Amino acid sequence: MNEFTARLAGSVLVADGAMGTVLHAAGNPLDRALAELNLSNAALVRTVHDSYLDAGAEIVQTNTFGANRLRLAESGLAEQVREINAAGVRVAREAAAGAGRAVFVAGSVSPAVTIRQRRRVPVAQRAATLREQVEVLVGEGVDLVVLETFGYLDELVEAIEVALGTGGVPVIAQATFAADGRMLSGDTAADLCRAVEAWPVAALGTNCTLGPQGVLAVVEQLRAGTALPLSAQPNAGLPRRTVGSRFTYDVEADYFARYARLLADAGAVIVGGCCGTTPAHVRAAADALRERPATRTAPRRPGTAPPRRPLLIGAEIEAPPAGRLAAARDTAIAARDQGATLLALAAGSTARAHLSPVTVAVNLQNELGVETLACVPTWDKTIMALQADLLGAHALGVRRIVCETGRPPLLGDYPHVDGVWDVDSVGLVALLAGLNDGTDYNGLHLAGKTAFDIGARINPGALDVDEELAGARRKIEAGAAFVLTRPVYEPDRLRVLLDGLEEHAPRVLVCVRPLRSFAEAEYLRHEVPDVAVPSATLAALRRAGDAAVAVGAELAAELVAEVAQTAAGVVIALPDGVLADPLFAAAREAAARP
Repeated sequence: MNEFTARLAGSVLVADGAMGTVLHAAGNPLDRALAELNLSNAALVRTVHDSYLDAGAEIVQTNTFGANRLRLAESGLAEQVREINAAGVRVAREAAAGAGRAVFVAGSVSPAVTIRQRRRVPVAQRAATLREQVEVLVGEGVDLVVLETFGYLDELVEAIEVALGTGGVPVIAQATFAADGRMLSGDTAADLCRAVEAWPVAALGTNCTLGPQGVLAVVEQLRAGTALPLSAQPNAGLPRRTVGSRFTYDVEADYFARYARLLADAGAVIVGGCCGTTPAHVRAAADALRERPATRTAPRRPGTAPPRRPLLIGAEIEAPPAGRLAAARDTAIAARDQGATLLALAAGSTARAHLSPVTVAVNLQNELGVETLACVPTWDKTIMALQADLLGAHALGVRRIVCETGRPPLLGDYPHVDGVWDVDSVGLVALLAGLNDGTDYNGLHLAGKTAFDIGARINPGALDVDEELAGARRKIEAGAAFVLTRPVYEPDRLRVLLDGLEEHAPRVLVCVRPLRSFAEAEYLRHEVPDVAVPSATLAALRRAGDAAVAVGAELAAELVAEVAQTAAGVVIALPDGVLADPLFAAAREAAARP
């Protein structure tokens, strides 16, 4: 333990309050890069720090929220990342030195991108952007790094990985939640705990968006899901817009102090404020929490290196023909019992009447309590029908969507029948990204924003790898945050495709489908376009004869173990007659490895 984590083990620390809204109250518009004031008006920033320290704050956060290259670029300040962050640390350090007592300086780090930027910036660029900022903050001497106001779980996990791997100082990870108890990404406090539990962060918590009551509810949920130290920095309630496009907050200091005590009772060991909180709020909280011991289990001892992200284990089930939902439900239950935490519903592949993947996803998620993913093809619906279906799915809790162009099934005398084709998969990705931004396909504003986790298909078996890569990049640029492969039967083509996507660094879910016979393998290799089945696999299945199902499962289990080393998740396809136990066993074993 260093001095900061040692303090967390025995007492509640009081953090400062809002920097941005106090600077706004001093006459600075919120649409300017407030971190630039570290250079142009350092005296004002110092005054804010001093006021919080005089009120009793033991943690002071640098005025560097949003001070990364991508965000500063919107104000023409991208080339001043180092100067702005270094000045922010210097001003905070000077204020801490003048406090006459022990004060920790926390480097404030926001998400790398705004919501508008998110779908245009690949993961690798987000990580590089954060790494640049964290390196400056740590190099200038912060005691810890605080990741704050992260609305998307994947971005917070990325930032944790960067901060732990770059800084060498304790890291506090804070997500922000809406009134429905979910992050913008649709994730709950329990989801956050599961995603972060394996990482050696100094504290996990929440800040912004919610006032004291809402933050207390989130902290209680976090305490139920993790033994990590907790932090809480609520807003001073909801803002009131006044004349001149200014915002004020009305929560009284006594009320804030009462909830500071409740937050500590719920397990928070860091309590401060976010938007709208003033030195008066912090003073009241500090008085209420003075010499209050921590009420939680001992913090997790930080490791020397971040662990590998937990492996997602999923199962892919084809949306069944009409009248066969019960069979699909039985398959889903078996997959869940084998360890699957995600059920991917694929579109039906025959010309028979099939249930919609979205409908089945809603049904299974509500009935079984397992997260679902719906694969949505575009060929058979107008853009308005697609939009309506997806908004309905979101309202019913299905948030993870894989966008597919799809193809009409063969129809007897009309093997080349066409579909509606209002948009392809890239257009559907863009539609979902727009809904997440609060606009429909025509650019009209919605009453609220969705929180879809947007995915797209890629095919490692594609004959033209360059064309497949180009298509995948278009999907990612349009807003896809993860990709799900078509079933793979050998790792070499998958490796080539993923190497080509490395600079974009999306989350990759690899679909593995066990082969059941030599005839099936031969059919796929010779009659189905863009499917790669190795000669060695064909030979092994031919030799297996009546034992082909077991041999196919063994080969697929070996593939699961191999791809699990680099993929974010493995999705096991479950056609009728498949022997899936060895595949799930291999996936569970891979997930258990450190």
